[in-house]
Amino acid sequence: MPRRPLTPRQTPRGTIAPVHPAVFDYLATLHRRHDEPVLLEMEREAEARGFPIVGRVVGAFLEVMALAVGARRVFECGSGYGYSAYWFSRAVGSGGTVICTDGKAENARHARAYLERVGRWECIDFRVGWAQDTFRAIDGPFDVIYNDVDKGDYPEVWRLARDRVRPGGLYIADNALWYGRVVQGTVVDDVQPGWTEAIREHNRLIADDPDYDCFLNPIRDGVIVARRKG
Repeated sequence: MPRRPLTPRQTPRGTIAPVHPAVFDYLATLHRRHDEPVLLEMEREAEARGFPIVGRVVGAFLEVMALAVGARRVFECGSGYGYSAYWFSRAVGSGGTVICTDGKAENARHARAYLERVGRWECIDFRVGWAQDTFRAIDGPFDVIYNDVDKGDYPEVWRLARDRVRPGGLYIADNALWYGRVVQGTVVDDVQPGWTEAIREHNRLIADDPDYDCFLNPIRDGVIVARRKG
């Protein structure tokens, strides 16, 4: 069953909100100009279904990161029903492409219904299936590779992605702090066994990679951004 989307006021018991709830609420107020009907509907669907989305603050951050590198080709490992793709599609424009992946055809249909209404479906290439398999089947490089799959697969996705980001491009992953579990000696309420350690390994691999510069932004649940050198 899908888990309820978590805000800083709803972090799992025994874990940590990386950003103080009052500060996060303030950040959210800075993005109210994006209150268009489709985006609000997507956010209401997340609440109703208990579907984890990155939310408004991280969405705006993803758009700015993609704009900063002039992204025209984005690959999403794990797209759900298109919430993060909404933000990336704003960045790449009508001549760009956002390749989305999700295991459920229902999510692809929802994404199309939403993104057609804002005139952005033309830049979406939505593939139903396992993200890693789809990624292997498509030629690179990419301006941005975004990772939001099951957390136990994070190290695998990084290893697949690191050589497919173009020089100067970005690798971005959500949930890099895993509600503070990454700093717990004894992990409390991990969603699946081994997921916290997988995220720790993922973050360490990126931080130690000499071909990348990286920064872990603590907003919401931590978004790690790594820029390929060259």
